[in-house]
Amino acid sequence: MAKYRFSLTAVVLAHLIVNIVHGQAHTRLGVGLSNWQQIYVIAVILLAPLVALALSFTRYAKAALWLLLVSMLGALIFGLCYHYLIISPDHVAHLPLGDARGLFRVTALLLLLTEALGVAVAGMALARLRFAQNSERRRR
Repeated sequence: MAKYRFSLTAVVLAHLIVNIVHGQAHTRLGVGLSNWQQIYVIAVILLAPLVALALSFTRYAKAALWLLLVSMLGALIFGLCYHYLIISPDHVAHLPLGDARGLFRVTALLLLLTEALGVAVAGMALARLRFAQNSERRRR
């Protein structure tokens, strides 16, 4: 787990920074979210990766990896749907007029990239842990 802690920390912090800037673009453009979307964004996209990062430094490191994997996958699907597939004011090609359109588009793409990276880091770490556990069992 220690091997992946740097990557996990880097991807979660990068995602947090992009998330904050993307939220500012939302505000500047007046692109609001419904109540359920706000709850989802706060719980799954913003807080869950931070909780996973904190847990990665405890004896619950494996649970942290699962939480990171699920939250980043949920964030990736949400962002893909609302920024690129569903036509709405949140879609990168249908944004309201404003000087933050470019920022919105760039951060929407960076969110997808950091979320895909988060899925990859968590998935690789979990696979590595499973391999190590299976190797340990075979040695016994």
